[in-house]
Amino acid sequence: MRTTVGIIGAGPAGLLLARLLHNAGIDSVVLESRDRAYVERRQRAGILEQGTADVLRAAGAGERMDREGLRHDGIELRFDRTRHRVDFPALTGGRSVMVYAQTEVCKDLIALQLREGGPLLFEAEALAVEDAGTDTPRIRFRHEGREDVLECSYVVGCDGFWGVARKAIPAGLSQVFERTYPFGWLGILADVPPSHDELVYARHERGFALLSMRSPAVSRLYLQVPDGTDPGAWADEEIWDELERRFETADDWYLQRGPITQKTVTPMRSFVHEPMRHGRLFLAGDAAHIVPPTGAKGLNLAAGDVVTFARALVHRQETGSPELLDAYSQTCLRRVWQAERFSYDMTTLLHRAPGATPFEDRLQLARLERIASSRAAETDLAEAYTGFPFG
Repeated sequence: MRTTVGIIGAGPAGLLLARLLHNAGIDSVVLESRDRAYVERRQRAGILEQGTADVLRAAGAGERMDREGLRHDGIELRFDRTRHRVDFPALTGGRSVMVYAQTEVCKDLIALQLREGGPLLFEAEALAVEDAGTDTPRIRFRHEGREDVLECSYVVGCDGFWGVARKAIPAGLSQVFERTYPFGWLGILADVPPSHDELVYARHERGFALLSMRSPAVSRLYLQVPDGTDPGAWADEEIWDELERRFETADDWYLQRGPITQKTVTPMRSFVHEPMRHGRLFLAGDAAHIVPPTGAKGLNLAAGDVVTFARALVHRQETGSPELLDAYSQTCLRRVWQAERFSYDMTTLLHRAPGATPFEDRLQLARLERIASSRAAETDLAEAYTGFPFG
């Protein structure tokens, strides 16, 4: 097999890239190790920045998102039993975010790719990227019980942290920056309407809590828990009781309870691999960087990466200049590090670290009070949350 761009991974990054390339008249092949049903049901991110939503619309993949997604014009910060709303459009010149689950993004993009795009091979396991430093990189993969080779002009690794793409970059060229947090998120899905019409980020002396949603009828909620927590160790009523404590306010707001349909624990870490390019191999999404979910940046960073690559490749095709492709890593990393900074800030602002001192507790409250009382501080949060520019 031969193609212009070999894409490893059919998550939102790989699928969006295939769509962008198709719209630009550039052929690609997508290899995904899992089956279609798995890809369409794996729960991940649910917040789309303004720029990500706009890209999906421009790519022809925004119709169902605009019909079924939930536009949010702000978030609520809770601390010390007080509530403060951050108004995104008022602070950012009209920008907002969209609540639309990654599973739904993938369903939309898969349907488009199978109907209009190039080959999308499920249960096609990428085994290695070979000759990445040459003009003729190859992806060795296994599909339907036999090994095959996909010859490419370019390879884009959208295959996550554990994928093979990053391993093709020589160790002597790689730099890794990472931080592991001593807590995680116990997340639940519950068949109950959300108790608030926007996301609520709560800082409490017992730990962080987040009220989110997947639809008007399904709530998504999170609790800060110690690293390594077994989700099965928490009884349903125990979870609701703890959420109620952490979301407590001085007014008459209350938390609606309902049947819990899923419990998971998400570890918290930050990770960046530099560079994001070697020869004609380009890394995108979790293959190159991971952020703690507090800032809602993971999927959006991945979208920014593939938009940057697609623009650069179109520029190469139209002008003959490799300038933008050569600058891919540097261009993406500027945005990546701003997202890492914001995600770290949100995480340390809202989570109580094990063994935190009274001094550290008061600093957290002072930072939150600054956001609530300063338009400049509030604007900085709103601009970062609604998204850094692509490219």
